[in-house]
Amino acid sequence: MASPLRLLADQAFSRAAGAPLVEGNDVELLCDAEENYPAWLDAINSARRWVHFESYIIHDDETGREFAAAMTAAATRGVRVRIVYDWLGALTATTWMFWERLRRAGAEVRPFNQPRLDSPLGWLSRDHRKMLGVDGTVGFVTGLCVGNLWYGGERNKGADPWRDTGVSIRGPAVVEVEQAFAEVWDATGRPLPSDEVPEVGSIPVAGSVALRVIGTRPSTAAVFRLDQLVSAVARERLWITDAYFVGASPYVQALIAAATDGVDVRLLVPGSGTDLQVIQRLTRAGYRGLLEAGVRIFEWNGTMVHAKTAVADGRWARVGSTNLNIQSWLGNWELDVAIENEDFARQMEDVYQSDLENATEVVLSESRVTSTRPDRVRPRVSRADQWRQAKGTGRTRRAAAAGAMRMGHTFGAALTARRSLGAAETGTLVWGIAVLAALGAVSLKWPRAIAYPLGVLLLWLAVSWLLQAGRAWWKRDRARTPERSLPRRIDAA
Repeated sequence: MASPLRLLADQAFSRAAGAPLVEGNDVELLCDAEENYPAWLDAINSARRWVHFESYIIHDDETGREFAAAMTAAATRGVRVRIVYDWLGALTATTWMFWERLRRAGAEVRPFNQPRLDSPLGWLSRDHRKMLGVDGTVGFVTGLCVGNLWYGGERNKGADPWRDTGVSIRGPAVVEVEQAFAEVWDATGRPLPSDEVPEVGSIPVAGSVALRVIGTRPSTAAVFRLDQLVSAVARERLWITDAYFVGASPYVQALIAAATDGVDVRLLVPGSGTDLQVIQRLTRAGYRGLLEAGVRIFEWNGTMVHAKTAVADGRWARVGSTNLNIQSWLGNWELDVAIENEDFARQMEDVYQSDLENATEVVLSESRVTSTRPDRVRPRVSRADQWRQAKGTGRTRRAAAAGAMRMGHTFGAALTARRSLGAAETGTLVWGIAVLAALGAVSLKWPRAIAYPLGVLLLWLAVSWLLQAGRAWWKRDRARTPERSLPRRIDAA
């Protein structure tokens, strides 16, 4: 029988994550494309009933076409192939013909959250999940998208492969992975047939690993709550890898509190090889407070570390798609697994220590934040070349989202005066001042230049809300119809 303390901890983790602990699973740690992609392809090639595949980006390149060929072959032999990709994420990475060929082969392909007239800003919520489920027998939860970037080498102009992490799951938790896919599929159109959604208890025990499958939706903040809880209960070690770290103040304070209390807190983030320089600048702006508290920060020396993982005290680990920033925690659909198993956590720690051999530790000097050794020399690239390189990988869109997020934090602090602005935020505030001053001058000089666009925007919002209200009213009226159709019985006095 579990101790009262263990039961209390299990209850706290379940409520924070919004996901039950599922025991009896076999879980395999998969590092990089060399371990993930072959396992995915083997599962697709062996599929007999269905393939459920969900990815933020599937590139129309050699790797993407390899997966398309496998799913085309599966659909041709009668397997039900269903694919969800993020509309914005794949906007410039994948051609229309790529999806059309899959549809012609018999696969059902759905884009997630395309712009709609009745939801002007709804497209800002993205499906950032990455998963694969096959026949209800195996599920994969990962940080990898599909593309040559993860293979590197000859497939990506000789560049280093992106460093990333995923897991394969067999056992009862596959039900949770499949139900997470069913949730997104339902959000994009007609729901899955009932025979493609395994029921709880329908998949037998396959191992001894206990885990939680955490499928988050916008504003649910399940992983945010869980990450803070883990940082609060960690007693010895908390080692984190994140691709786009822009920690919210509550989480940063939780890391600082843990480090101050003697916990070995480490953070591995991209270095100069990052695919998104804007995020790196935001990440580095927060180094000083973490370093002063004793958090050790390492920057990856390779092309890109894209993993989103954490391991604590050699007992608990998280792997999945959630980055440590507000957009991931609160704005996206994300999918992660939190694993409570000492053997798996030990593997994660071994991999982490191996990763640090290819990283540079960041330290504090008397005057500034610096590195223990210089980064590898990189050739100078013009801004025009940087723009062309970014177009095909979604970097410009992520840069815009990151910039908007940072501006929101800064302007919110300036408006409400609930916290003091940091030195790194002054540049953002200066740009905001310039933009507001320019808009004010234009509105005074040419009022129509401001009034007409604002009027169109307000009318668009009004129409979209009218459409949403109409749908809600129709659903309510439809739900009441059976009650109204019943004859009323009036008993005589």
